[in-house]
Amino acid sequence: MGVVVVGAGLAGLRAAEALRKAGYAGGLTVAGAEPHMPYQRPPLSKDGIGLGFNPDMLPFRVGKAAVDVDWRLGSPVTGADLTARTVALADGATLDWEGLIIATGVRSRRLSLPGPETGRHAIRTRDDSAWLRKDLELARRVVVIGGGFIGCEVAAAARTRGLDVTVVEPEPLPMRRPLGDEPAAALLRRHEARGVRFRLGVLPAAFEGDDRVRAVTLSDGSTLDADVVVESVGSACNTEWLAGNGLDLSDGVLSDGSLRVLASAVARDDVYAAGDVARYPHPLLFGASRRIEHWTVATDTARHAGSSLARHLAGDGAPPARFKAVPTFWSDQYEMRIQSFGVTGLPDARVLEGDLDGDGDAAVGYYHDGHLAGVLLIGLASRYAHYRPLVAEAISSL
Repeated sequence: MGVVVVGAGLAGLRAAEALRKAGYAGGLTVAGAEPHMPYQRPPLSKDGIGLGFNPDMLPFRVGKAAVDVDWRLGSPVTGADLTARTVALADGATLDWEGLIIATGVRSRRLSLPGPETGRHAIRTRDDSAWLRKDLELARRVVVIGGGFIGCEVAAAARTRGLDVTVVEPEPLPMRRPLGDEPAAALLRRHEARGVRFRLGVLPAAFEGDDRVRAVTLSDGSTLDADVVVESVGSACNTEWLAGNGLDLSDGVLSDGSLRVLASAVARDDVYAAGDVARYPHPLLFGASRRIEHWTVATDTARHAGSSLARHLAGDGAPPARFKAVPTFWSDQYEMRIQSFGVTGLPDARVLEGDLDGDGDAAVGYYHDGHLAGVLLIGLASRYAHYRPLVAEAISSL
């Protein structure tokens, strides 16, 4: 028996490395549904749509700490028995474990609407990106469904290619939920100044065409011509394989503040969750448990889970530390680098420096009960080192 890490993305890789670095010397298996070794996902909706993109740059380098890992790729995990400490793979294999890390992440949510399937895309995997790039070679008009960060990154990248781009978003502003009204309105103006059109406050109702999508009909009855449609409408957690184990899978895998999975409301010292699928109470969530789908959070939760599990398996009787790393996110849209750390989108938002009007740089602070809980930077990369420690200090006091 050894440790099994389910999920071969960034979180799975970093968890395996953390186990070894923390001294775990037993068997270590990482099982993943995709046939690829762990690779970077952020470029898929940014540089991945560009004309000169090289997909060979995506894979991560596997560190020395994880060179002896047994990689089981291309065969999804289909079931688990936490009592018997086993997981089952689609190829018929069964893996026994003394410790388990759940890092299966999320998949793209897809729209269930009438119309043809061909020409419709989501961006989550390396293969998704390859299919989209191929379709964009012959496209002129792109419709993006969803005005969140991924949708706006796709819109910016497609517009940079010279394509005609329209974003359909049911909210009154793109990126409104994670940023709030004023920053969202500022970014909307910047996209529009670069030629992106937005249809706000409406939903897609159907896809038109015979052999492939040729248009999108909206809920107000209007129609948008489209050669390619990109659906960026959220994610669904890959947790079906965990059913029947007494876990709260209503939104990811519910865990305690140390990332130990809660089975029948009891924290399991031998089962941890990491990455996008982990739902846990972070100090900045003020008592709530939530999943945080940020690239850096995948790394931070995986390292915490791996090192904590290694200490448990080594017989360390001390309770695991609380997970308190600063949630950090970035988005590249045109020449803009947008960074956030902490919790953003709170109602109490204040411009700390710069100006949201025009095309200049700005910093926005988000407050909870008068205390700084998060910062958004539009540009101002040199101010990252100033603001991030302020948010970290706020976390340490909670």
